[in-house]
Amino acid sequence: QVQLVESGGGLVQAGGSLRLSCAVSGRTFSSYTIGWFRQAPGKERDFVASIIWSTGNTYYADSVKGRFTISRDNAKNTVFLQMNSLKPEDTAVYSCAARANWVIKYNYWGQGTQVTVSS
Repeated sequence: QVQLVESGGGLVQAGGSLRLSCAVSGRTFSSYTIGWFRQAPGKERDFVASIIWSTGNTYYADSVKGRFTISRDNAKNTVFLQMNSLKPEDTAVYSCAARANWVIKYNYWGQGTQVTVSS
């Protein structure tokens, strides 16, 4: 089992920044990919960014490229999502998730953290 706990959400004005954290624990997750997803009210859950734990390779949705940065701290077993130049359309519940590198589906999820960007 892999456990994930998010933190760092909140209310911020447009143009501001927030950093989300995802603390990862459980079995060895060096062969895992950690992703961030978001879901706005009445909308489907969307992919935001992901990082392959072992290599540090990162991937981003087009909507956040150049504004968001995903990173990991091996010593703290934590993945971060630095969000800059926030827009009202970034408002959503942000969740981190984990999957083994050899599968497509993310099967471990955190509880989510609310991010609200005011205009």
